[in-house]
Amino acid sequence: MTESRVTDLRSVALNLPDLKQAEDFYTRVWQLDVVARGPEAIYLRGTGRDHHILSLHRAEKPSLRSVTFRARSAETLKSIAASAVEAGGRVVSPLAPSDDPAGGQALTIADKDGRVLRFVHGDATHGEARVVRDRPGRLSHIVLNSHNTAEAQAFLERVMGLKLSDRTRIMAFLRCNSDHHCLALHDSDGNTLNHIAFEMPDLDSVMRGGGRLSEAGFPIVWGPGRHGPGNNAFNYFVDPFGFAIEYTAEVQKVDDSYKVGGPDDWKWPPGRIDHWGISAPPAPRLKEAQRAIFFAPV
Repeated sequence: MTESRVTDLRSVALNLPDLKQAEDFYTRVWQLDVVARGPEAIYLRGTGRDHHILSLHRAEKPSLRSVTFRARSAETLKSIAASAVEAGGRVVSPLAPSDDPAGGQALTIADKDGRVLRFVHGDATHGEARVVRDRPGRLSHIVLNSHNTAEAQAFLERVMGLKLSDRTRIMAFLRCNSDHHCLALHDSDGNTLNHIAFEMPDLDSVMRGGGRLSEAGFPIVWGPGRHGPGNNAFNYFVDPFGFAIEYTAEVQKVDDSYKVGGPDDWKWPPGRIDHWGISAPPAPRLKEAQRAIFFAPV
């Protein structure tokens, strides 16, 4: 496929008021491992190669601190910075050595709606990825709400080189590699976080993860099911701080021959909201969580 300026979604940073509680949930329940600590932050890895896929930062109230993508090259970082300004965004932190434990070079930008995006190159990794039953390997994708999806999509396409995979009645799915999407935009009246998706090894791991979370007091709030665009299996949950999070697996692989679908291609029969048709609609708790978390101001 045509190369984008980024190779993959690397990590997400969350601001939280209680790091001890957050660490307990994301290690004991969600099944990530602590890989590094700072005075006011904890860095967690999956079983994949990424140094960390989630960082937890102490703050007064929950918010989305930033979303980090891996840039294709050091030169690409410069192109991203220039394009962000040309497209109406701004550079929050210019290109410099990264201040997180993965190292490398980093750049932080924001679009005009306050979405904070980091880009890194040359960051440390963990050698070969491991596949471990029932444990997340990497981030699959992130979904952001947008009051103007066409404008946000145009910014991401121009700055990052993302490509549209599908446009449904309410969502635009964008990709940077062979995964159907690494980021999606959800039509909304606010620019908030919709959810963060963690990739599990297989369908059984998604299902057993649902059982583990339910036993720990975090019931499935949507699922199990299989999405239309992306064809990925899913179970959704809400973490102790109100973040919507997903276990997913079997995301569709695509290339430049993939036919971009439109709203008419993604219509479900009455009463159906996924391929399987066995799940109840998203619980009110999930819908609330999908509108409650904003990007932290920068």
